[in-house]
Amino acid sequence: MDKQAFYSLSYGVYLCTTWDEGRPVGCVANSAMQITSVPATIAVSINRNNYTHGSMERCGYFALTVLAEDSDPSLIGKFGFFSGKNTNKFDGVPYAVRGSLPVVDDGAYYFVCKIVGKTETFTHTVFLGEVTDAQKLRGGTPMTYAYYHKVLKGKTAVNAPTYVDEPRSESESAAGKKYVCSVCGYEYDGEIPFAALPADWTCPVCGVGKDKFVLA
Repeated sequence: MDKQAFYSLSYGVYLCTTWDEGRPVGCVANSAMQITSVPATIAVSINRNNYTHGSMERCGYFALTVLAEDSDPSLIGKFGFFSGKNTNKFDGVPYAVRGSLPVVDDGAYYFVCKIVGKTETFTHTVFLGEVTDAQKLRGGTPMTYAYYHKVLKGKTAVNAPTYVDEPRSESESAAGKKYVCSVCGYEYDGEIPFAALPADWTCPVCGVGKDKFVLA
């Protein structure tokens, strides 16, 4: 199987948020699409191991925020590589209650959906949400998954439906080791040597410190 074929499919990058007994929670979603126009309905795929999954089932509603290309990339790290079970992902993140759900400010558009059905797959649940509200946040160019990989050089979380476990190729290995974030997989390839970066430097994707980087 040529795993590169999966990268030819088109995806966006979204934040899927909901309430957990009054506490805002959420995760990154990259498999979402509109499936009907009347009534407007959106489908989103969420891994059953994600803490947000159970919260969505209990709440019965979810919001989907479309991230823009210039959205803070640390949102992807914070919402995509940490668990809401033991982390307050909204800590320090500007958001507001919109359409009765927590919505992060730093996005292009948002949708509020009432869960009207779901389909179970091997590892994920595809939630069907009837759109009850949809508004512009600050606009901008919606971020694609290809942009996230090629421009931001981000990695895919293991629980993502698009995760592909690919070992480094022989050519990559021969090129030498790189400092890689042990949390989100970001590879540092900046002009400044890693050791020369200031002590307070953080991963541009997930925000962890230099101490979380390893040679790989």
